[in-house]
Amino acid sequence: MKGGTFRNTQWDPTLLTSQIVSMQCCVYFSLGLLVFVANKLAGDNYTLDHLFEYHEIHIYDLGGRLVICAFVLNAFVASLALWCIVRRAKLCLDFSCTFHLVHLIICWWYNRSFPANASWWLLNVITATIMCIGGEFLCLQTEMKEIPVGYAALNQKSDV
Repeated sequence: MKGGTFRNTQWDPTLLTSQIVSMQCCVYFSLGLLVFVANKLAGDNYTLDHLFEYHEIHIYDLGGRLVICAFVLNAFVASLALWCIVRRAKLCLDFSCTFHLVHLIICWWYNRSFPANASWWLLNVITATIMCIGGEFLCLQTEMKEIPVGYAALNQKSDV
């Protein structure tokens, strides 16, 4: 990092990869917990189908509606994960899209067919939007905090 710059602008593939993996793990862990609770409330058996089977996204019964609610609630949790892991408002869209692209690939592999259910696509667009906007909001709150520039802050300047 060059002196006088605010943030490191060099591309760091190790950091980027670890952030992507961390986001996937955190978001799927919380989604798994929320879907587990939704299944218990609906009296359904918990399977991976509720996470990856696109036919499970429907409003026909209580179980389907609760799974949809779990996905939407998880988008807010994912916003918190963006704030904790990524911490950059301008990267929230990239990480939101990356998560949902990986989710699409996993669902495609799990179902052995491309998701053709309109409700699955609508839900993923909504959750990606919530995740991105919520993450940007939280990151901007942190980025916009005042930077102390008074006499006391000058005395705390490190000798580099």
